[in-house]
Amino acid sequence: MSLKVGFIGLGVMGGHMARHLSETYDVMVYDVDADKVAQQDKAAKAQSVQQIGEAVDVVLMSLPTSEIVKEVVLGAEGLIHVMKQGSAVIDTSTTEPTISRAIAKALADKGVDFLDAPVSGGEGGARDAALAFMVGGDTAVFEKYTPVLDVMAKSVVRVGDIGTGGVAKLVNNMIVGAAFSIIAEGFALAMKNGIDPKVLYEAIKDGWAGSTVLNVAAPGIIEQNYKPGGTIDLLFKDIGYALSLARSQNVPVPVTAIVDEVFKTARASGRGPYAQQIITQMWEKLLSIDRS
Repeated sequence: MSLKVGFIGLGVMGGHMARHLSETYDVMVYDVDADKVAQQDKAAKAQSVQQIGEAVDVVLMSLPTSEIVKEVVLGAEGLIHVMKQGSAVIDTSTTEPTISRAIAKALADKGVDFLDAPVSGGEGGARDAALAFMVGGDTAVFEKYTPVLDVMAKSVVRVGDIGTGGVAKLVNNMIVGAAFSIIAEGFALAMKNGIDPKVLYEAIKDGWAGSTVLNVAAPGIIEQNYKPGGTIDLLFKDIGYALSLARSQNVPVPVTAIVDEVFKTARASGRGPYAQQIITQMWEKLLSIDRS
């Protein structure tokens, strides 16, 4: 019998992920936005979270916050009330590790497996089936569902027990947030000194400053294109999760604390819904750099 797969959350990432899964598996999808559900041509459409939970063998989620993840799984209308023993939930969202562990424990009491499997790679990675999955969970469960994740992935790595996938993703986003912040500062300093941002990018991209983040940020800065894949708001949320985890364990993270303030400033200036490279715009305004 072929595996039946459910997917909840068809946003910037989830919509692409569900489409790739639909090429290989019998997939049922759900989102609170009915238009997004309608766009999934090859998938069956659910009318509720519980309809998916009753119908499939494994449910994947791509949701914006830890609170929503918890509600979808453990809430009054949650998956926990309807999923059968031996089924599984895989959370590809960026969820706080403490919440992942609580969800895993509650599901285990019902005989349902759980993996926390957040992703990195942005909208481009989701579109191109080139995501990096950081997975926490039991080895046997991980091995059972690796083929499902492989359909959407460039890499799938088990990093440890439940919650460690989320920790790895928070570390990933600490680094990403710091990179976006320093790229913004650096490009603004270059422009203040008369260097064309396009020329700067060509000069540094093959040196040690070269990175995936630079390759995403620089074209947006050059073209002044701040259309989101990822957004200031989402990365700010993840940096906040990282700070909370670090503070709960008395781990000093001074750079991340500064990055949090940079992103907070971007949100306070109305830039939250835009792509992360819009941070550069704040420095351009501060330094009276006119690129109009």
